[in-house]
Formats: sequence, C-alpha cells, structure tokens
Amino acid sequence: MTPIVAIVGRPNVGKSTLFNRLTGKRLAIVHDAPGVTRDRHYADAHVHGRDITLIDTGGFDPDTDDPMGQGIARHVRAAIAEADVVICVLDGSAPPTQADREAVQLLRRSEKPVIYAANKADSDRRAQEATELYELGIDRLILISALHGRGTAELEATLREALPARQEDTGASDPGELPRIALLGRPNAGKSSLFNRLTGSERSLVDARPGTTRDPVDSVVSFEGKDFVLVDTAGVRKKPKVDRGVESASVIRALRMVERAEVVILMVDGSEGLAEQDARLLGLCTDRGRAVIIGLNKADLLDKQGLKRARDDARDAVRFAGFAPVVELSAKTGRGVRALLDEVWRAREEFYRRVPTGELNRFFEQVLAERPPPTRGGRAPRIYYITQAQTAPPVFVAMSNAPGQIDKSYQRFVVNQIRKSFGFSAVPIKVVYRQRGDRS
Repeated sequence: MTPIVAIVGRPNVGKSTLFNRLTGKRLAIVHDAPGVTRDRHYADAHVHGRDITLIDTGGFDPDTDDPMGQGIARHVRAAIAEADVVICVLDGSAPPTQADREAVQLLRRSEKPVIYAANKADSDRRAQEATELYELGIDRLILISALHGRGTAELEATLREALPARQEDTGASDPGELPRIALLGRPNAGKSSLFNRLTGSERSLVDARPGTTRDPVDSVVSFEGKDFVLVDTAGVRKKPKVDRGVESASVIRALRMVERAEVVILMVDGSEGLAEQDARLLGLCTDRGRAVIIGLNKADLLDKQGLKRARDDARDAVRFAGFAPVVELSAKTGRGVRALLDEVWRAREEFYRRVPTGELNRFFEQVLAERPPPTRGGRAPRIYYITQAQTAPPVFVAMSNAPGQIDKSYQRFVVNQIRKSFGFSAVPIKVVYRQRGDRS
C-alpha cells in the first residue's frame, strides 16, 4: 500500500506551492490570495526511495462562518483521519494565529505522525521571525521556502523517517488467492445495487439519495459457482455538491481499495452518461495499473438506440483507456451481470498473464520488419529485444540503442500490437525502453 501524506494548514500559507515542489509538477492552482485551493488534489511522488501519495487540502479555518470554509474544515479533518503522515504548513512570516493553535491541537488529538513546516522562511531574517511559531508548543519546526526550495531536502528526509514501514502486500500478488474486485463510481451509479445483487443481501444501504454508501465493505461472494472478494467503495460526488466531511474521506478510501484490488468495475449511470469524475476515476485505476471494466448500468431504462449512444459516448470520453471493455447491465434486474463477471474473470487472467520471451520476440521481430521505429535527428533507433519484466500489472522492457529517440506514437503502436497479439484487452500495459547494457 502506498502511504498517504496530507498537507494541511490555514489559507495562504503555501500548501499548494509545497505540493508542487514535492511532486515536481504544477498541479494545484497557486495564487497569492486566501482560499484558492477548494478541493483536494492528489499526486504520486517519490521521496528518498519511497513512493507516496500526496494530498493537497483546502485552507483550514475552524472558526469561519462561510459554508464553503466550514465544508473545507470538515474535509481537512477527514484527510487527517485517513492519512498516514501529516505535514502541517505554517506561515513563517507571520505570528501564530488562533487557527494555527486549533490546527495544532487537532493534530495532537489525531495521534498521527505530524511534521511542522514554517514556510516563507526565504531569508535569515524571515527564518529568525519564524521561531515565534514555537509558541504553539511544537517540538520541532522545519524552516522552508516552498517557492525557492530552501529547507525542502530536510523536510523530505524527515518525511521519509515518518513513513510507516514498507508493506509488500499490494493486494495483487498471488493469482491463486480469491480474486479481489473493487466497485468504483460516482454516487447513485448502482454500486450498492450490484453489490446486493451479487451477495443476495442488503448489507450495503441502498437509497435513492446520492452518496448513501459511506464505508467500504469487503465480502467473500459466491455467485454462480465463482468465489471472489468484493469491495464496495463509496462514490465520488461532483465537486460543487460534495460534503467535504464524510464523502471526501471516501475518496481516499477508494484510492486505497483500488490498490488492494486486481480488477475494478467502474459503474456508470447509463442514463446520465460518463462524466468527468468517471474519467478521473478511470485514470486513477489505470495509473495504478489495475484491470478495468466499465459497467454501463441502468440499461433497462434505455432503448436500443439509447444504449448505443451511451456506449459510444463512453468510448469517446475515455479514449486514453480505450482498452477497457464496456458491459451494459442492469444491477436492479440482473440483466448483463453474468456477462460482466465473465469480463472480470478474463481481465484478471490478463492481469497475471506472462508471455514467454521466445514467443514475444518472434512477434516483435515481425513487428519491426513491417514497421521499424522512425528515424529522428538523423539517427535510426534500433530495438534489439523485448521481455516481460513483471505481471500484475504487465510490464515489458525493450532494449534499444537510443531509447530516448523512440517517439510517443511508435510507443503507442507497440503497446497496441502487444494488446492485439497477446489478448491484453482489459488491463493497462506498460513498455519501458532501456539503453542496451543498462540494468537499472
């Protein structure tokens, strides 16, 4: 499991700037005005040999009367509860505030590992002023400038020490164990109805109101002679409507469940179509290398033409994951559920599929003969051989004389040829190009 690190603090202390510094990407909106980060942003980062997931939260102000601010305060509390480590960012250029004091008290009660960082310590004078923050009763304060990078090496080293011990169990390590299937999707897409259809119970509360399923539920299921573990994850609500208390915590749980699963069923309301949040969830699954099947639910409410339109729209909306099968079903009536599970079993087999090196290279020789890599900068890249480095998910390594010269379009072509030839139709696959002789 990848550790989750939450960055918290009151508005305008530099949380998003630190988030961007640690991830090396400009993902969070940064503006010199309080409250510009409205919702959490997620990104993977690498810190001193460890992979982590960073969460950038909205500004924490527990005494605000603003409904948006109150929602963010609940959302920050939820992030703290779910995180493995918390980085509390304080403004090193200003005296401590009541909001800072309440944040520190909240973090002490959480009993989570907390790193306190005084941001905006851009100079020796600012660094001296930041020592006022020790009035908060903090044992250790790391002085940083997230904007310029000052002190961030010390922060990263401290974060590495605070991370929980490495867990090798990814939830996808043994094809002999019961399959682990996660249900993912927006609220009211039909996850609980499918869960109840498969388990024959009302164990997950089903309600017409969106978001009635809160806590993930793991169940061993036997359905038509097949045994598997089913994980019902909470839905992810559209941002303007989200209750940032309970619902936002469910987003982190969904991330954890995806990491524990082998196959993810992304439930989509066929009567509404595939929305932006669905695409984000699908992106999360593919980033984590999980096999994905799109369950186009509520097919009983659509006629033949409506079903075709819903399927085509779903395909158009997720071109980046065009490999994912789309299955029409009705969790309410049971229509299409058998076909959905057939796809799940096929996807899981692909997740663990290993292609023999000899067979793989015979295929690749033919591909190279028909379409070699295009010449770039007057140099013709050569690919000598390819091998499968791992399963769950499938990763291939191709050795080349000039891996940096193989353009993206040709890399996509190779991936598509592997899919076509070896039947990887429901799982993301990765091909890594390395310099010949490079064993890293």
